Amino acid sequence: MTPPQHADGEAQLAAILQSLDDDKAEDVVQIDLRGKTAMGDYMVIASGRSSRQVSAISEKLVERLKREHGVAARTEGRDTGDWVLIDTGDVIVHVFRPEVRDFYQLEKMWLPAGQASARG
Repeated sequence: MTPPQHADGEAQLAAILQSLDDDKAEDVVQIDLRGKTAMGDYMVIASGRSSRQVSAISEKLVERLKREHGVAARTEGRDTGDWVLIDTGDVIVHVFRPEVRDFYQLEKMWLPAGQASARG
């Protein structure tokens, strides 16, 4: 069996979006960060309906990235389940409970005004 190869940003993004879809994440937003910041190529923001779902979505995503793409992602916030940050180096993923997502409003910081207001 061939070990998984480290996926580039595009492949990571596709795998992340598929994982979020598989685990029923809601209101998924993809933001292209290329040319805007050096912290990553993409940001993905998604919601889970409860703390339990936020934790499950995040755990499964990290496991899939490691198993299928050889990506060792760093995480923050998994203990509470209100908000989890997953950093693959190329893609930054935020999974929130809806109330917490509304409080932080990350889309307003990173999306053009028309796109950010269309969400909320």
